[in-house]
Amino acid sequence: MKKEELNNYLKSHCLGKANAVSGERLRRIIHISENELRKQVNRLRRAGVPIASDQTGYYYAQTAGEVFSTLRHLEKMMAGLEAAVCGLEGSLDSFGERGRE
Repeated sequence: MKKEELNNYLKSHCLGKANAVSGERLRRIIHISENELRKQVNRLRRAGVPIASDQTGYYYAQTAGEVFSTLRHLEKMMAGLEAAVCGLEGSLDSFGERGRE
């Protein structure tokens, strides 16, 4: 239910980047935790809903450029996560065979 409520709120009150709402404010409006907000945004995006975000907050994308900008941001986040995974995998060598259990 929160997913639909979030979608409806963003679509009716936060159309376009100029109307972005901070995650904190959105959490208070929808009455969900930060973790739940992220999960619901992710679910909406996976369903093809154009939920965009930037440093100012979340918004319902009004243009392809706003979606594109969010895609570039998410790709940078993915690259950072991939680098962290590689670094952690490399750290496993310091534990030796016994530490892998």
